[in-house]
Amino acid sequence: MAEEKKGFFRRLAEGLTKTRNNIVSGMDAIFSGFSDIDDDFYDEIEEILVMGDIGINATTSIIDNLKKKVKENRIKKPEECKELLINSIKEQMQVGETAYEFEKRTSVVLVIGVNGVGKTTSVGKLAGKLKDQGRKVILAAADTFRAAAGEQLTEWANRAGVEIIGGSEGADPASVVYDAVCAAKARKADVLLIDTAGRLHNKRNLMEELRKINRIIEREYPDAYRETMVVLDGTTGQNAMEQARQFGEAANLTGIILTKLDGTAKGGIAVAIQSELNVPVKYIGVGEHIDDLQKFDADTFVDALFLNQNER
Repeated sequence: MAEEKKGFFRRLAEGLTKTRNNIVSGMDAIFSGFSDIDDDFYDEIEEILVMGDIGINATTSIIDNLKKKVKENRIKKPEECKELLINSIKEQMQVGETAYEFEKRTSVVLVIGVNGVGKTTSVGKLAGKLKDQGRKVILAAADTFRAAAGEQLTEWANRAGVEIIGGSEGADPASVVYDAVCAAKARKADVLLIDTAGRLHNKRNLMEELRKINRIIEREYPDAYRETMVVLDGTTGQNAMEQARQFGEAANLTGIILTKLDGTAKGGIAVAIQSELNVPVKYIGVGEHIDDLQKFDADTFVDALFLNQNER
């Protein structure tokens, strides 16, 4: 298990290389180049964080926190600020005690996101992880809009060794969810994972569809613990932020799955989204294998984002 974690961290660190290079080299220059902690010093840090896709809101909050800590700890030397800065970001990124409550309860997890972000793959991987924890999982293929979605999810269901309830292409997603809820109750499943169609360009339809699905779950399965996670592509930076915001208007988001952090990822976006929307990143994906989706760990992520290899 430790070996798997280590391999995952290495791939994560590799995936975040681009963002880290932008941030680390600039930061090191600031921490070694300034002799005083003054407004210019803070402005330079701010600029580098914004350039690293951490976003204005998150950056402002990080800088404010840093200023407060510098004052409280009576710090005079710029180089002593680095650890404070990293810890400040880690605090902001903590997922919280109840983030994975759904794993322990009878729950329904709705997974939303635009096509192409790795949504169906993430549902499949999550099913595999839950199954490995001894949970009984049923998948609902409620993305009846995209031709290959059902087949793709069936493949993942087989790989994970879990049951799947699907509908024919073009079927009403709400009726698939109804069948899946009935199956989950009858078979005493622990977790019902629902893959939905992701189309933001037609937001009114999407909202209506999600409302309909939610109404069915509330009516038919009122005691189930609820999660709604949005899947975002880590390579799209600010675009991912916009998607998260729009899905947040259509659904009550409880978590984020950030995928494709294995190449050209704009890793700072994880910090930005969490700060902006106040929704925690719960899982991150760094590749195609079933083990390449892991629970988000703030310390690991921020270290991969900010520390040189020799500092870890």
